[in-house]
Amino acid sequence: MLRPTPPRLATVPEDWQTALAIVAHPDDMEYGAASAVARWTAQGKRVVYVMVTKGEAGIDSMAPAEVGPLRAQEEINSARVVGVETVEFLEHVDGVVEYGLPLRRDLSRVIRRYRPEVLITINHELQFATGHLNMADHRWVGLAVCDAARDAGNRWIFPELLDEGLEPWNDVRFVSVFGATNPTHAVDVSEYWEIGMASLREHKAYLANLGDVGEGPFEFLTMHARTVGQAFGCEYASQAALVYINDVP
Repeated sequence: MLRPTPPRLATVPEDWQTALAIVAHPDDMEYGAASAVARWTAQGKRVVYVMVTKGEAGIDSMAPAEVGPLRAQEEINSARVVGVETVEFLEHVDGVVEYGLPLRRDLSRVIRRYRPEVLITINHELQFATGHLNMADHRWVGLAVCDAARDAGNRWIFPELLDEGLEPWNDVRFVSVFGATNPTHAVDVSEYWEIGMASLREHKAYLANLGDVGEGPFEFLTMHARTVGQAFGCEYASQAALVYINDVP
């Protein structure tokens, strides 16, 4: 659900050491962003994953109580493929995530705890570039990530976090929104594309639930990454839009 990238994209800055990736579900990172994460962990950077839900509503033939732990473990396995050792789950309910103060507070809490320089999330627009609807959980989480980046730095927003020993963190430079409807930047993932695809393959139960798709998702993602790469001057690239918090564009 992506379109070919515009011909001129800037390079995502890499002069940082710590990033926190916050998305709605297990497998969200693996549809385009995981290869970039593999590149960054290979550079010695630390990336932590936070899943707002366990994706328990994602397999129609199985009960959520069974699906949640299964998909959580698949995400842990997937993250390790790209060099991510820490995966946290916030236990919001899959499919009915709501934008609001509780979500912003939970995200501010993890930002204060991990103290990243960079945040990573996925598309939070109503539509993908193709015009297809982007699901509500993606939209609300992505929007809340951007707002929590600012909330986390203000001690008078969610002052109860101070009682938890979490001091404000106002050093998030930017949010990198992968799969953006209107991308502004890209990452050369030529050496890491197959690692990203290997991480997606760890979502065995979820991919099986998609039906007889074979290599469909992998072929589509690879074709798109190749198209972006051609415009960016490399073999494969992942595109993103940067939302500046403390950096100057």
